[in-house]
Amino acid sequence: MSEIERSEERDRAIEAALPHVAVDGWTQRALRAGLAEAGFAPEDVSFLFPRGPIEAIEVWSDLVDRRMVERVRQMPLETLRVRDKVAAAVMARLGEVEPHKEAARRALALLALPVHAAAAARITARTVDSVWRAIGDRSADFNWYTKRATLAAVYGATLLFWLGDDSPGAERTRAFLDRRIESLMLIPRLQKRIDAVVSRLPDPFRLLGRLRRAA
Repeated sequence: MSEIERSEERDRAIEAALPHVAVDGWTQRALRAGLAEAGFAPEDVSFLFPRGPIEAIEVWSDLVDRRMVERVRQMPLETLRVRDKVAAAVMARLGEVEPHKEAARRALALLALPVHAAAAARITARTVDSVWRAIGDRSADFNWYTKRATLAAVYGATLLFWLGDDSPGAERTRAFLDRRIESLMLIPRLQKRIDAVVSRLPDPFRLLGRLRRAA
């Protein structure tokens, strides 16, 4: 799996398209409308997002990941337990998406299609890796894979819960997240099961590991 291409132009185009995505979904129409508002020619969509809406979703997710990392690095994490750092980072990412909740909902619906399974896996892998890096994770080898596979399960469930949460400040989502961390990350017996599963994991986690070592 290659690193995602980043550019100011792609970021700007995505941000301009998000209000249109909320109405038209992740479509060429929404992307072209965003490009026009951002000062691009509508036909530039094939240049900026050659793989169309799915690539645009990947670009948006990567942009959100980067902003989450910036936000987390401003937090006083030194005195927090690892589980609380993880929760803070996940909530920071959801906070970045909050203004565009409908776009997130539509993205998940599109990524749920079997034909887009590979893109969904890449997006999840990048996000959980960004969370661990944001909180200063320095694990290596097998533990690196285990942490990311575990968090992928936690994050995926939390994201789905959050989409239906209308509580102030996403309080119910934070409570749900805390329970998931408790049940999926801190039970040694379950951790052993996760270790066994991760030892047989295909991409994207092993590919991410190779990219990490090559960086």
